Amino acid sequence: MTPSGSSSRQRKVIFCDFDGTITENDNIVAIIKHFNPPGWESIVGDIVTQHKTVKQGVGELFRLLSTSHREKVIAYAISNARIRGGFTELLDYCKQHDIEFLVTSGGIDFFVYPLLAPYDIPLDHIYCNGSDFSGDRIEITWPNPCDDQCSNGCGMCKTAIIRRYPAEQYERILIGDSVTDFAGAKLVDLVFSRSHLTEKCKELGLPYKEYKTFHDVLTVLIERDQGEDANL
Repeated sequence: MTPSGSSSRQRKVIFCDFDGTITENDNIVAIIKHFNPPGWESIVGDIVTQHKTVKQGVGELFRLLSTSHREKVIAYAISNARIRGGFTELLDYCKQHDIEFLVTSGGIDFFVYPLLAPYDIPLDHIYCNGSDFSGDRIEITWPNPCDDQCSNGCGMCKTAIIRRYPAEQYERILIGDSVTDFAGAKLVDLVFSRSHLTEKCKELGLPYKEYKTFHDVLTVLIERDQGEDANL
């Protein structure tokens, strides 16, 4: 996908995380915790503390699960997820105001796509990891790898996606909550944060607004747009 369109005022583009952001819970952790394979806790701990890359850790987590549980894993992931309040309203506002909305997710295709299907988001605006159930263990695939400017082992590299939208043409906004959003938060103009991402923004002195629901995000966007209009 190639960014398009420009105007005298920078076009806004939103990069929105999925797990723990669009959904209220972290779906990967919820899946692993539910099926409870031996050794998962230490892997999750290593991801959060950044002792393992996201790609390494998530790959290891799903290799703990047998592909014989495929249907149960998929059914649990979809039934357990809850969409955060205000998501529909935010998407409507973005459409009305020509704000490009991208889902940049470290999640997995087998739950990301079904959960987003009711929201009419173009498929080329959804970035996530893939899955392979052909062997004995679930393997995660990585169709959106790091570019030559990132060596973090992201798996789904959010900064590579962000860099496709040049800062001189776009006002870049990130919505997220955790470790997969840390690198992207350093690149954008504004971060909407919660949980671990808020602490990282404080630590790094990055501009951020805390949110609980997408209604909070929408309130800030409306206020900023009204301020911009008043200054034209």
